[in-house]
Amino acid sequence: MHVEIWSDIACPWCYVGKRRFEAALEGFEHQVEVTWRSFELDPGAPASREESAAEHLAAKYGMAVEEARARQAQLAATAAEDGLEFHFDRVRPANTFDAHRLTHLAAEYRRQDAMVERLQRAHFTDGELLSDHAALARLAAEIGVPAADEMLARDAFAAEVRDDERTAQAIGITAVPTFVVDRRIAVAGAQPAEVLRELLQRGVPVS
Repeated sequence: MHVEIWSDIACPWCYVGKRRFEAALEGFEHQVEVTWRSFELDPGAPASREESAAEHLAAKYGMAVEEARARQAQLAATAAEDGLEFHFDRVRPANTFDAHRLTHLAAEYRRQDAMVERLQRAHFTDGELLSDHAALARLAAEIGVPAADEMLARDAFAAEVRDDERTAQAIGITAVPTFVVDRRIAVAGAQPAEVLRELLQRGVPVS
């Protein structure tokens, strides 16, 4: 079974969805190959923003900064129930294109899942800037992906990121995370583990 997950590194629900999918996989009797696919929620984002994550959220959705902070606090509490530690006061809004390129490099070393995990933790817990090449290369080295600095200095894997995004558009993906089993069935959103387990069960071929 092949599960493709369209996700954005800077999407908090994608990080929650990753944990819930991992919970769904626990004890699942069939072999599952997972591929992370690139999806940019804000492809036009600058490399970095001066405003805080709360200020950016408030401006994007036309709400007060206090309301944005309250929503972030609620989301952080939800994430904590899944064992995640969110620090929105540290989050640095940034363009994620190069981070997505890095996940494609990691796939060549069979470290893609670990790379996605490290990038998400770097963004939501550690306050790393995901567009900073030096930071990205350091994070890649931490999980055993070499020569990331050389890759980032070129346009390597840019085509792969764009291809993932074109495929998402072609098959009707408009929100992330979206979990797709063998390009046949899919579910969108950070669904509970039970729902994701049901998706996996539906994907088991009938013998």
